Amino acid sequence: MSITVSKEKIKTFEKLMTISQIAPIKERIRFFEKKHGCTFKVFEKKIKQEKENFEKWDDYIEWKAYVESLRNLESKLRKIEGAKDIRIARQKQGRSLKINI
Repeated sequence: MSITVSKEKIKTFEKLMTISQIAPIKERIRFFEKKHGCTFKVFEKKIKQEKENFEKWDDYIEWKAYVESLRNLESKLRKIEGAKDIRIARQKQGRSLKINI
């Protein structure tokens, strides 16, 4: 069986997959912003100046991971949008779609 898919549809699919990963991360970041009443950068400055508070440090570690994940996914999204070289690749265990960025 043969399937024909345009490069734009592949890019759109990859963008949607990335956006679906971004949405819950943004939600968690908003949770921490609301909980602490500030942005991550402001919180990071505060926590490094305050007396050690384990709950805040736990939040800091988790929040930082979400911020870094968001940054990476947003970078991936920009690369997908500008991708010129799109190839279809097969994995040994079944078929897969791969975009070389």
